[in-house]
Amino acid sequence: MDPVFFISICLALGLFSGFVGGMLGIGGGIIIVPTLYLIYNATNRFDDSSILIVAIATSLSCIVFTSASAAFAQNRRHMILWALVIKLLPWLLVGSVFASYVVPLLPALVLKVGIACFLIAVAVIMISSWQPPAGRVFPGYLGGGLIGTSAGFISGSAGIAGGNVIVPTLIFFNVPPHNSTATSSFLGVPIALSGSLGYLFFAPQVGHPQLIGYVDPIAFIAIITGSILAAPIGVKIAYKISPPLLKKIFGGMLILASTRMLIDVFNHQA
Repeated sequence: MDPVFFISICLALGLFSGFVGGMLGIGGGIIIVPTLYLIYNATNRFDDSSILIVAIATSLSCIVFTSASAAFAQNRRHMILWALVIKLLPWLLVGSVFASYVVPLLPALVLKVGIACFLIAVAVIMISSWQPPAGRVFPGYLGGGLIGTSAGFISGSAGIAGGNVIVPTLIFFNVPPHNSTATSSFLGVPIALSGSLGYLFFAPQVGHPQLIGYVDPIAFIAIITGSILAAPIGVKIAYKISPPLLKKIFGGMLILASTRMLIDVFNHQA
C-alpha cells in the first residue's frame, strides 16, 4: 500500500474514532482495532500471526491521547463522577496490565475469535434499547473491584479504553448516561496507558523494523492527529443530540467487522 494512502486512511480512522469515542465515551478502540486488523490483513503489512496484537497495542497507545482529549472536554462540564473513579481505577489498572502479559501468549486463533465475539456482544448492547430497573445502585468496593478488574482485562485484551464495558455497566447501575460517558472518558486514559506500557515491557518483541515494540508508529501518529481534533467535537455534539440512532448504526458496523474477522478465521482453518 502506498504510504501516503495508508497515512490518509489512518488519519480518517482517527477522525471518526475520535468523534465517536468522544460522543459515546468509548475511547475509539472498538473502531481502531478491527479497522487496523482489516487494513493489515488486506495489505500484508505484518505477519498474520502478529497483526491483531499490533492492532491492539497501537490502538491502546492512540486511546491514551483520544481519551485525554475527551476527558478534558468532559471535565470542563463537571460531568465526571470522581467517587466512581476512585472506586474503579486501581482495579482497572490491575486488569489492564495483566491482559498485556497474557494476550501475547494466546494463540492467534483464540484471540481473533474472542475479540470477534466481544464485538458482537457490544453491538447487541448498543443496538438494543434495554433499560435497567429503577433503584439499582453501583456496588461497594468488593463488587467494584470485581467489575474494575474484569473491565481492565477486557480492555487490555481487546485494545480498547474500557468504555464499551464501563459505560454499559454504569448505566446498568442507573448512573446517568452523560455521567457514565464522562467518567468512562477519564478512566480510559490510565487504562490505555497501563495497557500500552504493558505491551512494551511484558510482551515478547516482534523485532519488525516498522514497529516500536508492538506499536505501528506511522498509524499511531496519523490516528492520534485525527482523534485529538475530533474527540472534543464528539463531546460537544453528545450534549446537543440523542445518540440512539448513532449507537444502532455503530452496532451494525461492529457486527460487520466482527463477522469479517470470523470469516477470516474460518478461511485460514479451511
